[in-house]
Amino acid sequence: MAAPQVPSNLQVYDSYVTDPQWQIKFTKIWCTALGVAIVVSLPTLIRSLRNGRSLKGFFGVSESFHRGGYAVVAGEDKPPPLRPKRDAAAVFHSIASVRHWTLPYVGLNVLQMVIVLAYLAVVLLCIIKDAPLISNPNRAGFLTLAQIPIVFLFATKNSILSLLLGPGNGYEKLNYIHRMSGRLMFLGACIHGSLWIRNHLEYGLPIIGPQKETSGVATFSVLGIIVLTTLRPVRRLFYQAFYFVHVLTFVAFFVTVRYHTLYSEPWIFPALAFFGADALLRFFRYRIKDAKLNAPDQLMTLVHVQDCSDGWLAGQHVQLRVFFSSRVFESHPFTILSAPPSNSCFNHSGMILAARVNGDWTHELNTYTRDKQDLSDSVSEKQSGDERSGVPIHVMIDGPYGGSSVDLGQYETVLLVAGGSGATFTLSLLDDIAYRCIKAGRPNGERTTRIEFVWCIKSYGHIAWFSQMLTDIGNLAAGSSLEIHFSFFVTCLCDPEAVPFIPNCDIKLERPSVYMLLRETTGLSRPPSLESLEAEEERPFAGKPHGGGGVAVCASGPESLVIEARNAVARLGVRNALKLGGVVVHVESFAL
Repeated sequence: MAAPQVPSNLQVYDSYVTDPQWQIKFTKIWCTALGVAIVVSLPTLIRSLRNGRSLKGFFGVSESFHRGGYAVVAGEDKPPPLRPKRDAAAVFHSIASVRHWTLPYVGLNVLQMVIVLAYLAVVLLCIIKDAPLISNPNRAGFLTLAQIPIVFLFATKNSILSLLLGPGNGYEKLNYIHRMSGRLMFLGACIHGSLWIRNHLEYGLPIIGPQKETSGVATFSVLGIIVLTTLRPVRRLFYQAFYFVHVLTFVAFFVTVRYHTLYSEPWIFPALAFFGADALLRFFRYRIKDAKLNAPDQLMTLVHVQDCSDGWLAGQHVQLRVFFSSRVFESHPFTILSAPPSNSCFNHSGMILAARVNGDWTHELNTYTRDKQDLSDSVSEKQSGDERSGVPIHVMIDGPYGGSSVDLGQYETVLLVAGGSGATFTLSLLDDIAYRCIKAGRPNGERTTRIEFVWCIKSYGHIAWFSQMLTDIGNLAAGSSLEIHFSFFVTCLCDPEAVPFIPNCDIKLERPSVYMLLRETTGLSRPPSLESLEAEEERPFAGKPHGGGGVAVCASGPESLVIEARNAVARLGVRNALKLGGVVVHVESFAL
């Protein structure tokens, strides 16, 4: 005869038995979701492994100590394959193009907002489901602990997820989940702490005094400091202070939460493992190099890092630390301006970075460079960023990171849109695809035939920053199987005489519409009347219908520009996307 059992509705709720089970359920849910994302990304990962893109630069930039640049060797200019792109990937990208819709000021597209809302729903469900929160709010505390590994997994620069999800899914693309999970940790701590304080006040128990209560209040205070200092105004105005406080407070959080509860240990160790793996890999990626600084004007500083021959992909960035003045403890992200020297359209050696003056660090770097710059350099040498002259300096680079999730060679038409210093990203992509299509003879069957390079700037004089590089690529593309058109949109009538000659280039004094640029580049726009036929004939790629080989859009610059680019792709609609053979988009923005 079986022993009698107490009915479930009369059993005392034991949170130290039940709530850890909900931690495990929550962990299984988010691990399953990550597994699905990785499986969906497998085709991209396998393709990138085959062509060597995925693991390139895994242990940092390759060093070469021989002097002299790589000479651009002429190769066979092969015509591209003209077969329409109608595979499953094109259909998927066409149907899924609506996921790129992005709300202003939010900065998240539809897919990212769905992920955020789903995560919020799972957290709240696991906190509320069958939990007597009023009398025993421990469940919220247990779920707060269960989110610690997520916070660190999506915060580290060298996350295993970035590798498994394929190129273009670096830490900067996953960081929104880090911020969201951190804030939901604080939400769980608020529920847990406020209800316990309520119970203590109701029963006349001391809030400060006993070790568990005191450490709990300390843990909650530390989490509050973390959340307040991560608000966007604080990050933008006091980034170095934010970073310093962020690191110290999470160390303090681990100490206080460990004193608060022994149940935190299983969740702290995975986070420390993620952090340790990131620190170890970053150690292998650090390089201390000689460099030369050039300041073409008061708004731009070019950094030529010497003896770097390979180990990065076009569009990737590095964390740069320059040993000058009193700013040796600061590092900032900068996109590498070109492809590696052996795969570049122009003759150069090493790595080129461009630091647009935007903040006190870049302003002080520019002032330092101009003060130290050799006055005997000619104006033309300064504007072209001649590597033979410049201010010698020591730098530390950490990377590369990020990059484009889109292989431009798989698409017939490419639209590159940049605002301001965002041209460093699009110029690097242009350099890479132009070399592959023209000089390398399309080794992987690159199908690209037309590229529209759009750069939005405030002054005509800004074109001179990268004019020599753009001219080299324009001259190389002339008469080849790859047609490249440059469009510069100037928003201020400043220095109109400082316009260099660049082949196949248009300069307009207006702010462009990314959506109209996309339609014109792909041939979707049609003249509304006979009077506009003449204007239609003057459009880039006029009279050349799109072959249905797919369209790639890459945008970099201010947050408003990248949001507009995303919405332009979504606005095309599924029907037009299918007609074009699929439309993909990749955006870069380093807004804090």
